[in-house]
Amino acid sequence: MNKNRLEAFSDGVIAIIITIMVLEIKMPHEGTFEALKQVAPAFFSYLLSFIFIGIYWANHHHLLHVVKRVSSGIIWANMNLLFWLSLIPFATSWMGESNFSSTTVACYAILLNLCGIAFTILQKVIIQCNPLSETMKLVLKRQNLKGILSVVSYTLAIPMAYVQPVISGALFVLVSFMWIIPDKNIEKALGEN
Repeated sequence: MNKNRLEAFSDGVIAIIITIMVLEIKMPHEGTFEALKQVAPAFFSYLLSFIFIGIYWANHHHLLHVVKRVSSGIIWANMNLLFWLSLIPFATSWMGESNFSSTTVACYAILLNLCGIAFTILQKVIIQCNPLSETMKLVLKRQNLKGILSVVSYTLAIPMAYVQPVISGALFVLVSFMWIIPDKNIEKALGEN
């Protein structure tokens, strides 16, 4: 399979995920600013998820730069990631509609954890299936450290949701700051090859 097909399919799925999320925000029935307060939790939930989906899209794009050969393992690891990402609209809507209740925030943290693990699996399969320079292996190893920190943060966010959902939210924001700018070292390492 051509790498471009994998990338185009993934881009399409991610675009649909974002579209579904925004459609889940219910329109207020009154035309006042006061009525917007009713949808504020749903909007903030959407904003958080939009940022995460954008981060996954950008980092997925950068990760696929190292792919020279697409194997069935890469296809299925990518499908695994897309499956977990496709559940984000459900968790986003549930969390926003429940006004960030502890259980919904914990479930959101579990889902983000599964997305992070799936991204790590995809990265490992890509490394196994493609010959990489030592520089690229080092870059991806450093990126894997961010992945481990993300999983630890998401795991902490699960019980913290029952202590104070805001703590979980702070952990989500912390992880997003770690990943919001894709690692330019991948591009630099590709330039050395």
